[in-house]
Amino acid sequence: MRVENRPFDRIRVGDRAKLRRRIAPGDIRTFVGFAADTNHDRVDGEMAASPEFRAAMAEGGFCVSLITTLVATEFPGFGARIGSMALDFMGAPVIGDKVDVEFSVVALDEAARRVSIDCICRKEEGEEAGGVLCRGRLEVIAPEREISRRFGKPAGFGAAEPPDRFDRLEEMALSLGAVETGVVYPIDKPSLRGAMESAAAGLIAPVLIGPEDRIREVAEAAGLDLSAARIVPAPTPEIAAETAARLAAEGEVRVLMKGSLHTSTLLEPVIARHDLRGQRRISHVFVLDVPSYARLLLVSDAAINIRPDLDELRDIVQNTIDLAHVLGTDVPKVALLSAVEDVTERIPSTVMAAAICKMAERGIITGAEVDGPFALDNAVSEQAAKIKGIQSPVAGVADVLIVPDLVSGNILVKDLDYLAGAEAAGVVMGARVPIALTSRADSPRERRASAALACLVAAAGQAGRATQ
Repeated sequence: MRVENRPFDRIRVGDRAKLRRRIAPGDIRTFVGFAADTNHDRVDGEMAASPEFRAAMAEGGFCVSLITTLVATEFPGFGARIGSMALDFMGAPVIGDKVDVEFSVVALDEAARRVSIDCICRKEEGEEAGGVLCRGRLEVIAPEREISRRFGKPAGFGAAEPPDRFDRLEEMALSLGAVETGVVYPIDKPSLRGAMESAAAGLIAPVLIGPEDRIREVAEAAGLDLSAARIVPAPTPEIAAETAARLAAEGEVRVLMKGSLHTSTLLEPVIARHDLRGQRRISHVFVLDVPSYARLLLVSDAAINIRPDLDELRDIVQNTIDLAHVLGTDVPKVALLSAVEDVTERIPSTVMAAAICKMAERGIITGAEVDGPFALDNAVSEQAAKIKGIQSPVAGVADVLIVPDLVSGNILVKDLDYLAGAEAAGVVMGARVPIALTSRADSPRERRASAALACLVAAAGQAGRATQ
C-alpha cells in the first residue's frame, strides 16, 4: 500500500477517479454532532432526531465530504486543494446506503495548474440504485510535485483512537538525529530490546555498558542484532554505572539509559561527580499520554525524591518546567497537588504549595503559570473547578502536576497507567546529562518514548541548567 498523488503534468483530459463508501450510523451522528459543535454545543434534541434535519446534514455533509476526500487523498491527492465547487443536490443518503463519487477531467489550465472536474455522487445499490444525489463542477489546484511512498502508520481520529502524542515525541527526537546514549547494564530482554528498538527507530546510537558475554547471550535469545551498538565491558552494575558516568563526563555519551540495575546504583556515581552534578536537585519527571486528557501530562517527582523539603520542591518544579519548555509548551500551567485547595498548617503540603507559589510570584521560579494547592480533580477538570468556584488560569487545564511526595506520585502515575490506559515515559532532570529511567514493565513504545525525551533534553541543553 502506497501514498501517491498526481501532479499537474500527469493529469489528462478524460482521466477518471472513483470513491465508494457505505454510510454507517456514526457517519450521520458525526454531522449532527458537528452542527452542535459549531452552534456552541446547542442543537435541539427533537430537531436533531428529525429525518428532515438529518437529511439536510447528510445531503451536504456526506456528499461534499466524499468529494473532498477523493480530491485530498487520491485524485489529484496529497498537495491538491479545491479552488471552487458548484453542486446541485437531488437527494440525501441514509444509513446503509452505498454511495459512489465519480470524477472526470474536462479541462486543464496549465498556467494556474487548475483542473476542471465534472463530479457525480450517486447511490450504488438498493431500490433507488443509480439515483443521483448530487452533481456539479469542481475547480482543483493540482499538486506541484509528485509524492510516492510506502503507507505509514494510520492516523487515529476516532473516539476509540485518541491522538498518539508519543508518536509526536519520537518525530521531534528523530529530527535531531541519533544521540550517543550509554545504556547501563542491559542484561535482560526488556532493557536490551528497548535500547535496540530505540536505535532501530533512529533515536539513539547505543553504547552498551555491561558484561559483554551476558549482553550477547541475551541478544541471541531475544533475536536482537547488535551490529549497530558499541559494547563497553563492565562486569558489575556498580562498575557499569561508574563507567557510564565517566563516559558522560568525557562527552562520549550525551544521554544515559537505565538497564537492569537499581535506580540508586545508576544515580550514585552521577551525583558523586562534580562535572555531572548541576546546581539543582536531581528529580524525575513522568510524561503521560492519558487518552481522556487533552494534552501530555507531566508528573513530578514520583521516582527519586521521597519526601522533598521546600528547597528540593522548588528544584523539582523548575526542572519540570524546563522539560515542558523542551516539549514545546512555552508557558506550562503547573498545579501543586494536595488534598484540598485551602492552605492549612494541618496539611503541610498545602503550606509548601503556597510557598512555591510565592517563589513563582517573585521570579525565583520562572517560565510557567504556577498555582496551588489543588486537589487533583480541580487541577485536571474544568467542570470540577467551576463547581467549586476556583478561579485560576491553572484550574482544570494543568500541564504539570507536582505531587507532595514520592508515594502519592507513584500511586497517581500507576493509577493512570493501569486504570486509565495511559502510557508513561520518564526522564531524570538536574544532572548535566539526561537519564532515561525505564521499568521492567514498560512497553517497547514507552521505552522509545523515554529515549526520545532524554534525547530532546540533551539537544536542548536543559538537563542540568543551573539557577546560579
